[in-house]
Amino acid sequence: MSDDDRALIAATQAGLPLVARPYDSVAALLGTTGAAVRQRLADLLAAGVVRRVAAVPNHYRLGYVANGMSVWDVDDAEVDRLGELLGSQPAVSHCYRRPRKAGVWRYNLFAMLHGHSRDEVLAQAEAVAQLLGPACRAHDVLFSSAILKKTGLRLRQAI
Repeated sequence: MSDDDRALIAATQAGLPLVARPYDSVAALLGTTGAAVRQRLADLLAAGVVRRVAAVPNHYRLGYVANGMSVWDVDDAEVDRLGELLGSQPAVSHCYRRPRKAGVWRYNLFAMLHGHSRDEVLAQAEAVAQLLGPACRAHDVLFSSAILKKTGLRLRQAI
């Protein structure tokens, strides 16, 4: 990585500024153009240096105070197809497959559901169960008990 790449990552690692033209704002800090910032981020994404550029909404501030990780025991032969279906639902922010732990954890498909109440999230889970059909053998919802701040990679300044 070049010094310019490090400066770009340092300028964006806490998130893009919440302004109308965030790339132009970052560019002003770096002495370049918004188009150059967008292009270099795209290059870093393509090279795998930067994993993603994404919006991370604060669900609580948006009124979604009930957040539950729904866990699903689905047929392994169907998990990819069902994961696509589950991940496309409006209440799901992210969905992924995880290995089972024999005798400990039977679930192999996970999806975060967001709602205004626990009852709303539970109703969403039941609707998903109907959608998944007989390939779904069991499910549960694990509700958040604390708000955790998610952050990505942070570069440290050399001392």
